[in-house]
Amino acid sequence: MSTVGYGHRDVVGALAEVSDPVDAENLQRFFRTGPGEYGEGDVFVGVRVPATRKVVQRFADLPLPEVDALLDSEVHEHRLAGLLILVRRFEKASGVRTRDDAQRERIAEFYLAAVLRGRVNNWDLVDASAERILGGWLFDRPRDPVFDLGADEDLWRRRVALLTTFGFIRRGDASTTLELAPRLLADRRDLTQKALGWMLREVGKRVDRALLTGFLDEYAPAMGATALSYATEHLDPSARTRYRRMRADGAGVRTRSRGGR
Repeated sequence: MSTVGYGHRDVVGALAEVSDPVDAENLQRFFRTGPGEYGEGDVFVGVRVPATRKVVQRFADLPLPEVDALLDSEVHEHRLAGLLILVRRFEKASGVRTRDDAQRERIAEFYLAAVLRGRVNNWDLVDASAERILGGWLFDRPRDPVFDLGADEDLWRRRVALLTTFGFIRRGDASTTLELAPRLLADRRDLTQKALGWMLREVGKRVDRALLTGFLDEYAPAMGATALSYATEHLDPSARTRYRRMRADGAGVRTRSRGGR
């Protein structure tokens, strides 16, 4: 189906046709949209991800200004659809026979601008897009944007930084993950902890287990319990126990140090 002449309102209408108010209520709870929760204020209309992907297939060539309108929507599924369109466009421009570096750069910069203005603002939105767009674009380029995002206090920008490195890990390069991770150890927010531990686990799984254990030998005492649990998930029980003890001993030292001042 051609999308010539189509706009963001057509995507919104297509999503509305497959929405479900019961699913909307469930998704509101699942993504913690209540006051003080990480997804506070996010709005759902009740479209499951497989249905969203089917809609996206129909509008894969939606012009970028129209994608921008989707990203500026208050509705979560509209933003997800916009991001999935960007991913499809970027991956097409990265193909062997369809390679278009000018288009790749345009999409990557467009995506980064959306991140910086707060439109990639829930964990599933980050996880569906960061590694595939920025992880692909920055793999053979300077990775300063990753460290800039990681230095930002905003939860979602930090998660984008971490998930971008997944794109590097998949290509066998753990260097940026291992350089970024120590800078985020003190961030004990649950979604940062989970992403941090997840990326470290993937370093051990996909690149080299010795890189993971070398990191843990140095940093386990300073890690949060959640990050350490995720990072050591694929290690043998004795190794997991050893790293948990290292963390417990490190926490005890920090507590005694604070008490002595």
